[in-house]
Amino acid sequence: MPTMMKKTYLCAVAFGASLFIQTHVYAADTVTVYAAASLTNAVNELETLYEQKNKTEVKTSYAGSSTLAKQIEAGAPADVFMSADVQWMDYLQNKQLVVPTDRINLLGNRLVVITPKDRPIKLKMDKSVDPTKAIQGKLCTGDTKSVPVGKYAKQALTSLGWWEKLEPRLVETEDVRAALNFVARGECQVGIVYATDAAISKDVVVAGIFPENTHPPIIYPVGLIKKNADSVKFYKFLQSGQAKAVYKKYGFSVLQ
Repeated sequence: MPTMMKKTYLCAVAFGASLFIQTHVYAADTVTVYAAASLTNAVNELETLYEQKNKTEVKTSYAGSSTLAKQIEAGAPADVFMSADVQWMDYLQNKQLVVPTDRINLLGNRLVVITPKDRPIKLKMDKSVDPTKAIQGKLCTGDTKSVPVGKYAKQALTSLGWWEKLEPRLVETEDVRAALNFVARGECQVGIVYATDAAISKDVVVAGIFPENTHPPIIYPVGLIKKNADSVKFYKFLQSGQAKAVYKKYGFSVLQ
């Protein structure tokens, strides 16, 4: 091979290798987070904070925990999963997609009843109350068979003896934010959501807070789905003091 051609060939190979390395590094500097819909505002803020200090792109996907867990099971490219209940994290652990040492119960929340701001009611959250006297329209919450807020809602209503009276008026949604929006638009008279969801909307007010003994503790576990340097670093960031301040700002309780 002539000397000039040989030099040109070597330069081309080196340039191609450089491109490959750069592309590979860029792809690795990305973290994909699947998070429960109720975490949207908090995680969006954490995403911004993290990207400002790290050369890492954070991609987020929000939905009901049940939907996200099923997508992860089907092979969706999640690195970190933030669930609104322990059961869906357990589901992935049982599928060997999360290991026990790579998950932590991080946050807590409260369950509330909301109404449109311009049509407020007050509910006494007690077994002695007939809820149908105050609630005559539709009741919105997440799917009571799969979406965490819906499951908590059914347990709480059953505990108070309200479930059979209110079930005929129930509208089940794909996630908690959908239920919040139905109430905010006045399409449902009341909704059952998390306290943190009620707090971010100017169009709803809290009609009552369910006693904590009416349902299992509302726990948000966080788990690593894919373990690499970037995902581990972000997973640790989610447990940092800076992150905890953001969670508290949006009304979550911090468990760890």
